[in-house]
Amino acid sequence: MKNRDRAEINAMILDIARHSKVTKTKIMYRAYLSYNKLEEYLTDLGESELLEFEVGAQTYRTTEKGKRYLEIHSRMNELISINRETVF
Repeated sequence: MKNRDRAEINAMILDIARHSKVTKTKIMYRAYLSYNKLEEYLTDLGESELLEFEVGAQTYRTTEKGKRYLEIHSRMNELISINRETVF
């Protein structure tokens, strides 16, 4: 797997939890993260109010703010790829 930056990993986690509630284990395996790294990302995303933890169900879901983050991240990637195509 290629090196991923923080924004890309954040987007991957948010995308995993966008459509349904998911457990920490599912996020860890789908995002290819160690448990320690996952804890770090989940804490940051929770503090930023991009990801919400549901205590009773022990699941995570992407908030509306997190969904907006995903849209902006996707647009930025589109712009970057268009820019690369015109340069090369």
